[in-house]
Amino acid sequence: MTFPATVYLLSAASGALTTAVSLPLLRSWCRQAGLVDDPGHRKIHGQPVPLAGGLAILTGLFVPLLGAIVVVQLNLLGAEITDRLSYGFGRRAGQLAALFGGAIGMTLLGWLDDKHELRPALKFAGQFLIASLVALAGIRITLFVANPFFSYAVTVLWILTVTNAFNFMDNMNGLCAGLSVIALLCIGLTAARQTHYLVGAISFLTAGATLGFLPYNFPRATVFLGDAGSHLLGYLLSGLAILPHFYSEKHPHPFAVLSPLFILAVPLLDLVWVVLIRWRMKKPIYVGDTNHLSHRLVRQGLSQAQAVWLIWAAAAAAGSLAFWL
Repeated sequence: MTFPATVYLLSAASGALTTAVSLPLLRSWCRQAGLVDDPGHRKIHGQPVPLAGGLAILTGLFVPLLGAIVVVQLNLLGAEITDRLSYGFGRRAGQLAALFGGAIGMTLLGWLDDKHELRPALKFAGQFLIASLVALAGIRITLFVANPFFSYAVTVLWILTVTNAFNFMDNMNGLCAGLSVIALLCIGLTAARQTHYLVGAISFLTAGATLGFLPYNFPRATVFLGDAGSHLLGYLLSGLAILPHFYSEKHPHPFAVLSPLFILAVPLLDLVWVVLIRWRMKKPIYVGDTNHLSHRLVRQGLSQAQAVWLIWAAAAAAGSLAFWL
């Protein structure tokens, strides 16, 4: 196997293994620390479930990432791979620092919400602060408009929207994590086709880390993502969707910039749908309900697992359109 397939495979495998190994330990710690989701209104589980998913996925990201830095420094993968990865790390050092710094910030914010149930205004302020710092650090959407303020505003709005879309989608076992894996694989494959090797490797690493969590959460959940996990995944997807150049001279389709919208279509449409319903019912948009697509499918007679599989299939079909673009 040659570059870059070796890097992509190692990224995904190391992420999955690290998450799978660390999760039982973090699950036990969460039980002892009282970081659990208790049974209650709109919840179907009858016992407290540890909220260790976000911490485990974050571990699955950073342990392999630190290992990759050591491997590159020691030139253990050969000259070609080392040179290409060193070039990528050097060229995107600032963006990577912003991306992973924001990932820690979003996970911490979600963890605080899991632990203390933050007021919606305070949680949104934290999201806005992190999104603003990431945009100021250079991860930006331009949409062919050479205006720094426009780029900054659109980027912040994008990060907030995608982060909250995945936070909203964490309403059924496996749903948010599975949608994240599908979207990450689409972004990784798109980045790989565009020869953005480092973006592709990070996308596959995140997909692998999330896959390591999924067997603990679907179809039966012994652990939940929690707000820490849904914030982390939504945020990383918003950032990774920005980094590849979907429009280029090599792939000049005029609608290529819409690729992230297709990749993330299902959670974004669900967010818009639920917000509109709550607005029409004159209810706060941050108060949860059972009007999500997953809930509606269950009310139509599907089991929860069947509803999740169907939504995953819809997300994969929408994401495949990105390759046509």
